Amino acid sequence: MKIAVLSPVAWRTPPQHYGPWEQMASNLAEGLVAKGQEVTLFATANSVTGGTLAAICPQGYEEDKTLDAKVQECMHISYLMERAGEFDIIHNHFDFLPLTWSRLIPTPMVTTIHGFSSPRIIPVYARFNDVNHYVSISYANRSPELQYAANIYNGIRTAEFSLETQPEDYLLYFGRIHPDKGTFDAIQIALATNHRLVIAGIIQDEGYYREKVQPFIDGKDVVFVGAVGGEERNRVLGRAKALLHPIYFEEPFGLSVAEAMLCGTPVIAYQRGSMPELIQHGKTGFLVNNMQQAINSIKTLHTIDRNYCHTYAKAQFSQEKMVEAYLALYEHILTHPA
Repeated sequence: MKIAVLSPVAWRTPPQHYGPWEQMASNLAEGLVAKGQEVTLFATANSVTGGTLAAICPQGYEEDKTLDAKVQECMHISYLMERAGEFDIIHNHFDFLPLTWSRLIPTPMVTTIHGFSSPRIIPVYARFNDVNHYVSISYANRSPELQYAANIYNGIRTAEFSLETQPEDYLLYFGRIHPDKGTFDAIQIALATNHRLVIAGIIQDEGYYREKVQPFIDGKDVVFVGAVGGEERNRVLGRAKALLHPIYFEEPFGLSVAEAMLCGTPVIAYQRGSMPELIQHGKTGFLVNNMQQAINSIKTLHTIDRNYCHTYAKAQFSQEKMVEAYLALYEHILTHPA
């Protein structure tokens, strides 16, 4: 098949540090290439792929603040759509804007919905229910107003993460520093249980960081290491005693949760969004409802088998499993046209 993968252009594909949507577009594109498919990745010009790279945007607009985000997005999407006839399938990882081309091109489009930034964007998806093929990344993130072709969990390049059975005595917070992600709660959980906390991620809400996070950072009990990627990501996830994931929103998936478990690291998460689909309570971590329950669960971390965490995550959230599911969907679409 000739497949076009449309990645976002906020960051490079794959991202060097942060960029979960770009990461998933890359994981899919490279997995499809490994399966012998003819893949064209539409991404920033500094992106890396084993397929064919098509780019009109020099680099991510989050990496070069002189670039106007809307201008880059408009040029990027139209660059693919003007070539739509060259492909058998277009796979959109770019949210709702490409949907507006759905009735204007001859090529079927698959759209992976990585989350809804607001309920106000759902009418756009609903308007194109009849001509698009929507994929959810968790059942928790589905809208009753939309028709779905499949639910396919995000797939991780498992070879990039190694099992660590002898962790160090620290807890980890890995994600955006933002009220939705509960950075403050993670700090309080660690302090209450006399554990060192390592915070890794980008600062997305400066006010929240200054008021709720920065006052606790002392370089000893609470350490902020910023955004980490590559081997450092594997190291910091694997050596943690547990990942703290005290979210305050209905998270569609949570890559760091799956990656931590792949390293053997159990996850303590607030029971919201997709967390019950990712975490096996009592086996790969603990699903809790508040800070006190999270504090209590620290005492029972010794009951979690890190080998089981690794085996479970590898079976459920691998790149290979994701790619196979998408290939089956593409073939179904092409052999059963509407």
